[in-house]
Amino acid sequence: MESTLAMNTLIFLGVAIIMVPLARKFGLSSVIGYIFGGIIIGPYVLKLTGKDVDGIMHASEFGVIMLLFLVGLELEPKKFWDMRKKIVGLGLTQMLLTISLLFLVFISVGWRIDIAISVAMCFALSSTAIVLQTLQEKNNLKTLAGEASFSTLLFQDIAVIPILAVLPIIANYKADHSDNKVQVLIQKLPEWLQAGTVIFGVAILILLGKYVFVPFLRYVSKSGMTELLTASSLFLVIGVSELMVAIGLSPALGAFLAGVMLANSEFRHELEAQIDPFKGLLLAVFFVSVGSTMNFNIIQQDPTFIFSTVFAVLTVKFFVLYAIGKFFKIDTPQSLFYAFALSQVGEFAFVLINYASNLYLLTPELNAQMMAVTAITMCITPFLLIINDKFITPKFIKKIPEEENDFNILDNDVSQKKIIIVGFGHFGSTVGRLLKASKVSATILDRDSDRVKLLRSYGFKVYYGDARRIPILRAAGIEDAELLVLCLDDAEDNKYIADLVREHYPKVKIFVRARNRLDAYTYLNNGIDHIYRETLGTAVDMAVDVLHETGMRKYAARRLGQRFMSIDKASIRRLAKAKEDDEILLFTTKEILQREEELLAFDNLNFDNKNWEGSSSTDDEDEEPPV
Repeated sequence: MESTLAMNTLIFLGVAIIMVPLARKFGLSSVIGYIFGGIIIGPYVLKLTGKDVDGIMHASEFGVIMLLFLVGLELEPKKFWDMRKKIVGLGLTQMLLTISLLFLVFISVGWRIDIAISVAMCFALSSTAIVLQTLQEKNNLKTLAGEASFSTLLFQDIAVIPILAVLPIIANYKADHSDNKVQVLIQKLPEWLQAGTVIFGVAILILLGKYVFVPFLRYVSKSGMTELLTASSLFLVIGVSELMVAIGLSPALGAFLAGVMLANSEFRHELEAQIDPFKGLLLAVFFVSVGSTMNFNIIQQDPTFIFSTVFAVLTVKFFVLYAIGKFFKIDTPQSLFYAFALSQVGEFAFVLINYASNLYLLTPELNAQMMAVTAITMCITPFLLIINDKFITPKFIKKIPEEENDFNILDNDVSQKKIIIVGFGHFGSTVGRLLKASKVSATILDRDSDRVKLLRSYGFKVYYGDARRIPILRAAGIEDAELLVLCLDDAEDNKYIADLVREHYPKVKIFVRARNRLDAYTYLNNGIDHIYRETLGTAVDMAVDVLHETGMRKYAARRLGQRFMSIDKASIRRLAKAKEDDEILLFTTKEILQREEELLAFDNLNFDNKNWEGSSSTDDEDEEPPV
């Protein structure tokens, strides 16, 4: 049967479904499962892939772009600016040292100067896909090593632009752009100015983010159709990537910057939820395609050259990264992880090596060999990380470090409990205002885009999103949350979300708004103890004011109201158990009402002499005692 792009994609997804659970069963990274699955179905084992493997790999590289877009959404512009010294410090040092040492190694074995410098620049880059995927799986993105890795990778993505500009100069090659219809803007600039297009690209993204992206998403959200938001999310990422290509900027870097520009918008969590499934799918296909494109014929022809180059690259990059980690005062275990994680050659090397070949810097044979070296280093990295985790790092870990570090840019205040508030109408905003006044931060979700826009203008960090969907809750941080506060106007939605969270995240403590006693019964019978009836407090307040108008002292009326609320809350818990049996419920309700009257009468008897106006006591404005 003739192989097609669709059939190859089907095969790639099938092998991922089989191999990844198998790899996870043995405690291995999912990346290993993807890559080995690709090797198995590739042209050198089962030969299930056809001519479109390169096309699939090129298309699936878009998964890396989506990954960086999502990382950008997690990083607000202010935090990104705070990281600038670390990005330049770590990234520039790593690039310069790695290129210099690899250049010396290649020169020492007889390579031409132009080939040595070109390959050294290509091999100085690391794999954004592998490193970020590994950091996310291990939940290490906010550690010292994770943030150092992120900073270095970000600088490497920026460095792709000057490398693309420098390679033609090294080759002394004058490119003919007459057939290229995409990179229109950058072609009009001199080659020495092309590296500066990053500033131009950032300026464009800032303007687009503020005046185009957010208003566009607000317009779409008013339709209330989830599929349109999905389409809009993909449209933004694809559009930004193509725009960045047009001005000569790395599409992955452009997507990251677009994410940073939208990190402060109310659509942050909605975008995360919409993009994440596509990112995961395309990354899976990308890793499988890396394995399937490994050319074993090239490796067999000269294995000594291939594996000696692999060893040299991994060794040089490891020691450079480890030394940088120690220089920037990252402890030994974290420096080891940083060095092992970034020691491979990255996916952008595939593009740069092919580009160098088109400039006649590399012969077709050397091109194939360098491609093989790149793929092998990517395959080896997950195993190096396992060796580091199992055998090397445990020898250095004696105690958990107590010192605060200046790399902790991505995280919020970890000493404070993670709180999510769903619904920010009249009820929810009351809760939110009290928390804000007490300097307690919370992630707030609401699905009314006009309300979100208004509240954000007042300084509240409110995000647009439908909390009935697990991806939205996950994007808002439900996996790390300790408290979930449900304040939606629709009682059925509150019940649905409560059941959903109790099923998938049972450790999260739920505080829920109940419309009436019947809602309260349902929540109690479902194991939710923190229930707040919206009519109870206001009704009691009204009764207190009426009592005061009839002559009762203000303090006594308030105390009576508090006592009534205490008794009523206790009665709800008793009545909830009898809710299903009407006769028992009727009997219990009468019994509780009688008991309420007796208790309140007892209180009145004890305080009878000073409950009403005219008493000699002057404690009208005494503070209300704690209950």
